[in-house]
Amino acid sequence: MTERRVVVIVGAGVAGTAVLWHLVDALGGASGRRPEVGSVVVADPSPAGRGLAFGEDDPLLMCNSAADANSLLPDRPDDFVDHLRGLGWTGKPDSCVPRARMADYCHDRWARARDLAGEQGVAVRHVRAAVRSVRPGPRPVVTLDTGERVVADDVVVATGVHRPRVPDGFADFTAHPRYLDSPYPVERLRAQLGTGRRVLVLGSRQSAVDAALLLCRDGHRTTMASPSGTLPAVRTSLHAPARDFPPLERLARLDPADPLLAERMTRCVVEAVRLLGGTPLRRQTSRAADPVRRLTEETALAEAGAVQWPGVAAAVIEAFTAFAEGLPPDHRRTLTERFAWFTDRYVTALAAVNARRLLVHLHSGALELATAYPRSVSFGDGAWRVERPGSRSPTGVFDHVVNATGFHPPELWWADGGAELRLVPHGTDTVRHLGPDLRVRREPGAPPERVWVAGVGTHPRVPFSNFLPTVARQARAVARQVAASGGFESL
Repeated sequence: MTERRVVVIVGAGVAGTAVLWHLVDALGGASGRRPEVGSVVVADPSPAGRGLAFGEDDPLLMCNSAADANSLLPDRPDDFVDHLRGLGWTGKPDSCVPRARMADYCHDRWARARDLAGEQGVAVRHVRAAVRSVRPGPRPVVTLDTGERVVADDVVVATGVHRPRVPDGFADFTAHPRYLDSPYPVERLRAQLGTGRRVLVLGSRQSAVDAALLLCRDGHRTTMASPSGTLPAVRTSLHAPARDFPPLERLARLDPADPLLAERMTRCVVEAVRLLGGTPLRRQTSRAADPVRRLTEETALAEAGAVQWPGVAAAVIEAFTAFAEGLPPDHRRTLTERFAWFTDRYVTALAAVNARRLLVHLHSGALELATAYPRSVSFGDGAWRVERPGSRSPTGVFDHVVNATGFHPPELWWADGGAELRLVPHGTDTVRHLGPDLRVRREPGAPPERVWVAGVGTHPRVPFSNFLPTVARQARAVARQVAASGGFESL
């Protein structure tokens, strides 16, 4: 009797859950034959479906994309909305919901996939441990932080972000008891800060907004500071496209070597926005230099229904990803940097409900936006002292610092002369080569390993690799390959 295969999925968050679901679905279509896969080991220290992105229960933390853009099933784009409806939710599909709802959805789909696998004779085991390394080969060996080793036939790395960035000027303070490397988990934030503290939040994007809202609600006086000094734009939600956009279809026909490529792409985006009502993009945003005034004006525009550009944002992400995915890494990186005007303000835009909450705290005095990033920092006599050039008070005094500058994307590191893959930092030799099948390769043209990547970790090849529809499609394609013993499945 042929020995049945063992599959290891590294990660039980959104990407890992999607891989498990689609793997079980693909194995169930084996025309009545017993699946060749006999067991699936899912390795993640966190509960199933509850990664960093959606693992918080605090209702103040909202999804950044609409319910209709958050399905794990590409063939069933309304799956998340249907899940919510089954629980009595009556909101609009293009509205945002608390992240805890998404975590519950992922956990439900994970449990259903496990049960369906059991009905097919496939055992699913969740090991509450982190993976330290994978030794590629005909049968990869996965080593857990508990010391356990799992011999697999196929490995799918579907981890999310977990390594906070170190902000400028704070490299010497990362172990300081009054420095938090991330706003998450929220319970740690509450436990370490108490109440009524003076808190400096480093950053001004989504993580920093989360931190500011949580801190102000809990009675802390909060200051946000970032190198840009700006906040993202304001939108109702990032929802699924309601129509086709011919200007974006032109992206696929652009010449990657065109020196005016970024400008031509920008023109395609602007023309697509006009199709949603004729109002030019410049009249849907504020041009105010003061960040608080800009936030005020853009929040008013969003709440008045005068902002159409969010309707094209998801389609832009899809079109840009399809165009840039196959480009050489350096070319793709340069193009992404040139396209940052859209990414930095529009893709990462604030939901209007959170923008309004920020304004309430700004007007009450509980929240301040610093005009400049700290020039120097020190700690003494029980407090942080921060030099703030251009501020009314050139030296700021704070009880705590919360780093909210974001996270490094997950990486894989080659070790032992290329004989092993590490999931924790190890030297500088990171995996840079993923084929169209998302399998790890030591170098271009090298044979693929029996190790796949899905989700945010595909960033060496895929722009916007954290966009959930992209993650869901990757999970489906990788799962089908694994179910077919590694046969190529197009994304």
